[in-house]
Amino acid sequence: MPNTVPRSTAPLRTERPIPIRSQAIAVVTAGFGQNLVLTTVTTFMLVYLLQYAAISTQGMLVVTAIITAARVIDAMTDPIMGGIVDQTRTRWGKFRPYILWSSIPIAVLTVLLFAVPEVDEATKLLWFGVVYLLWGFAYTVCDVPFWGLIGSAFPDPLARNKVVANVRAFGAISLGLATLGMPWLALALSGGPETTGSGWTLAVIVITVVGMGLFLLAFFRTRERIAPAALERIPPRILLRSLVGNRPLMMVLLGSVLGFGRVIVQAGGAVFVVIAYGDEGAFTLIGAAIIAGMVLSSFAAPALLRRVSSRAVAVGSSLVGAALYLAMFAVGFESIVGICVFIFLTGLTLGLFLVVQATMIADAVDDAEARTGVRGDGISFAMLTFVSKIMGALAVAVFGVFVVIAGYERGVEVTAEMQQTVFIAITLVPAASCLLSAVPFWFYKLTNTRP
Repeated sequence: MPNTVPRSTAPLRTERPIPIRSQAIAVVTAGFGQNLVLTTVTTFMLVYLLQYAAISTQGMLVVTAIITAARVIDAMTDPIMGGIVDQTRTRWGKFRPYILWSSIPIAVLTVLLFAVPEVDEATKLLWFGVVYLLWGFAYTVCDVPFWGLIGSAFPDPLARNKVVANVRAFGAISLGLATLGMPWLALALSGGPETTGSGWTLAVIVITVVGMGLFLLAFFRTRERIAPAALERIPPRILLRSLVGNRPLMMVLLGSVLGFGRVIVQAGGAVFVVIAYGDEGAFTLIGAAIIAGMVLSSFAAPALLRRVSSRAVAVGSSLVGAALYLAMFAVGFESIVGICVFIFLTGLTLGLFLVVQATMIADAVDDAEARTGVRGDGISFAMLTFVSKIMGALAVAVFGVFVVIAGYERGVEVTAEMQQTVFIAITLVPAASCLLSAVPFWFYKLTNTRP
């Protein structure tokens, strides 16, 4: 007999159902754990290489090139991974198996990134390049299915928006815990009065075990909800056509890439603090400021989106962010308290952006399904991770170039020119980036669902 499951959605039959609320808690907790690991890599990797792996200024130029190239390559694999996910059929669904299979490799590779051996610099750079490239591939295998799972497990737009907002909010909280706690944890595990490279390695071991352990909840405590049509394999050319022809999705992607400056503070904030204030521990203040802003705005986003269109939120957060970065540059960095105030305010705009970015993609997927009958959750949400990595790559590349221009490396005397150069990188560059990103978001418009 033909399948008589209604067209709406139905849970996979091979596993015991789990209440939606329990699934929401599991997904949010998993995102929290995943972000503990991600934050450790993105926030402290450059600091570790400069301060503890003793990479020179010339070496940092190579590091910057490696990170940029690896992230671009990694980003290019996201759509491929999305297509693979959309073709996957298992008793656990198409998203959850990859969450299970990727957790241990990510944990191991994260530790290796912070365990650069004491060898010549060329070998250190080779070690870093190979490990970082593999880490990026592994993270793709976990992140693309994770975001696709959210769209699959929570088909109701309002419920989905709330889950996305909570994932972003608790992701920011994990960002805060890692940003504030990792320097102190590394110091505590160094066994002496000063932080050491081995202390950082031990701290990363702790954080990856905890983080990826929590991430596995997305496998064990969720269930995919799949329409009967989704059980059929969609030809790759049809998936690709539905992706390229999804104009709202393309506007989100373009606006996100142009807005790479939003994440420069996360990419280079710790290095800026070392150069500007001479103490990496001072980054805890800046980290706390941006995290507080992100958490508050992420929790507030669902209520705001019930009253204001996603397009208005995306455009508004971009323009306000640009104005705040310009004001921060005008005020200067002499007062770290003043910097923290501005960083908090930009954190508010960043939190809103990160929530609305994901919900706009989910809405664009729904819109495309209504128009074409094709639902490509995997490949569409792969584009979310794609643009996130491109944004991160551009942020690291641009900030790294500014560090090289400044001529900073461990042991050199810091000059006012150095400080001003890196300050431009975290103020004027984000301001210009935010302004540019507002343009594509203005042209985001859905045809079959709410704007």
